[in-house]
Amino acid sequence: MRKSTVAIVGRPNVGKSTIFNRLVGERISIVEDVPGVTRDRIYSQAEWLTTSFNLIDTGGIELGDEPLLVQMREQADVAIQEADVIIFIVNGREGITAADEEVAKILYKSNKPVVLAVNKVDNPEMRESVYEFYSLGFGEPYPISGTHGLGLGDMLDAVIGHFPTLETEEKDLDTIYFSLIGRPNVGKSSLVNAILNEERVIVSNIAGTTRDAIDTPFKRDDQDYVIIDTAGMRKRGKIYESTERYSILRALKAIERSDVVLTLIDAEEGIIEQDKKIAGYAHQAGKAIVIVVNKWDTVESDEKAMKAFEEKVRVHFPFLDYAPIVFLSALTKKRTHKLIPEVKKVSENHAIRVETNVLNDVIMDAVAMNPTPTMNGKRLKILYATQVAVKPPAFVVFVNDPELMHFSYERFLENRIRDAFGFEGTPIKIFARRRS
Repeated sequence: MRKSTVAIVGRPNVGKSTIFNRLVGERISIVEDVPGVTRDRIYSQAEWLTTSFNLIDTGGIELGDEPLLVQMREQADVAIQEADVIIFIVNGREGITAADEEVAKILYKSNKPVVLAVNKVDNPEMRESVYEFYSLGFGEPYPISGTHGLGLGDMLDAVIGHFPTLETEEKDLDTIYFSLIGRPNVGKSSLVNAILNEERVIVSNIAGTTRDAIDTPFKRDDQDYVIIDTAGMRKRGKIYESTERYSILRALKAIERSDVVLTLIDAEEGIIEQDKKIAGYAHQAGKAIVIVVNKWDTVESDEKAMKAFEEKVRVHFPFLDYAPIVFLSALTKKRTHKLIPEVKKVSENHAIRVETNVLNDVIMDAVAMNPTPTMNGKRLKILYATQVAVKPPAFVVFVNDPELMHFSYERFLENRIRDAFGFEGTPIKIFARRRS
């Protein structure tokens, strides 16, 4: 099921990043009382009641021809076009400004539902000041305080009320869905073509439930696959596909629907910070992952060079130490035959379910090998463990006191589980719980 997307929009210094951080529950956006400090869209997941959604924080929209302001306005314009609902933030202490009115004009043209939130209304005496904002033409203004968390519930009720009715996607459980993510020009489209040109049993091209993505089914060795192609980005106003940041939201939407995510790296250009950010989204989503080093034909491609590049990947992506690496060239199709078998393998590992008695044998052997840690004279006792989920595999370890489970020992247990059962290509999650 596709999640709705909400964009937080407004002129600089009205508190957008503070509200964003409140809604996602962690401090992701930089918060500083200086106009223009948030220069980029920031993406995360948020939830209200039982509804989860994608949330975009934007840099402020401001008049002027300065390069920074133009860029911020363009970034916000992209966020507006990607959103299902827009939260328009204004500053209740300052009243309506000319910049607010300009933002309102942009939002009128978007034809998207807009919820008007008047921020920095920190006490009841200020609530009457919100009425002047009716003149912006977006209906009832919602008084809120991002700093103190006041009024956000009423605002979110209004936001969710505007969500479109999204049809539940009927997924064939025997089909492996995979997507390709990476910064623009890394070779996503070329690799999709290389994969499909090798196949002779392409069923059809069908429109995906995610906007601007194309789902392409095919079959290999009696296994059905669907490629979720995120590479087809169109020009929108002044934003072009060469803008690296433009790909992130589409990648998030594709990741949601995937069993396996192929994270592409350009061998010619090497690894940049944006590669890590994009890969991090797939890891956080708990998807099976294969790292694909594309354009390997353009570099010195002997075994020694491959080993050196693999070591570089492991240094830059320590959080993906479980992911296999495939070196290939989409252009020449060299080594592309190695990719689909890896996709199938990590997909199967993503769905492994371990019997409880076998799991506990492994856990007890691990404890015997490396005794549990102590803290303040109290030793961690592991009572038993059980697997509670797949895709990704998740395990609950029942202990005498969860506070005694140090992250290093949790990592040790994860490694022992991986040694015993494989799980190559998939993250696994371990939760320490007190036995009730």
